[in-house]
Amino acid sequence: MSDPIRRSVGRPRFWERYPLDELSKAEWEALCDGCGKCCLNKLEDEDTGEVALTRVACRLFDDATCRCAQYDIRKQFVPECVVLTPKTLPDAAYWMPRTCAYRLLHEGKPLYDWHPLISGDPQSVHDAGVSAQHMTVPEFEVPEEDWEDHIIEEPT
Repeated sequence: MSDPIRRSVGRPRFWERYPLDELSKAEWEALCDGCGKCCLNKLEDEDTGEVALTRVACRLFDDATCRCAQYDIRKQFVPECVVLTPKTLPDAAYWMPRTCAYRLLHEGKPLYDWHPLISGDPQSVHDAGVSAQHMTVPEFEVPEEDWEDHIIEEPT
């Protein structure tokens, strides 16, 4: 499987050596592990603030590749899509998947061994069972009031 994300971006092990706000755009993009879970709809408990992932995917999500079908222009189709940047991360990290590199680094934690930057293989995220590949249903097939029936457990 070829990696649509450019991983060779210059500075070796940049994620361990530089703060997130000092990364280049290419380094920032390379942090994405390709799991696709950020494209899953989430449910937030109003009382506790707890966030649950569902297997109900954004209408632009490609279940086979775990990629956005219109990544560069996604905001035109999904205005509420969050564009993750070092500035938006502090407000978004709480709902990002627990295995997400952006969230892990924001919380001062290391990347997992299966992360493509560590493993050198974009397939490793899928082989580790932490991606949304082949497990989603499109949001237009499930009424929002039924999303609760599609909650998935995250690895701990």
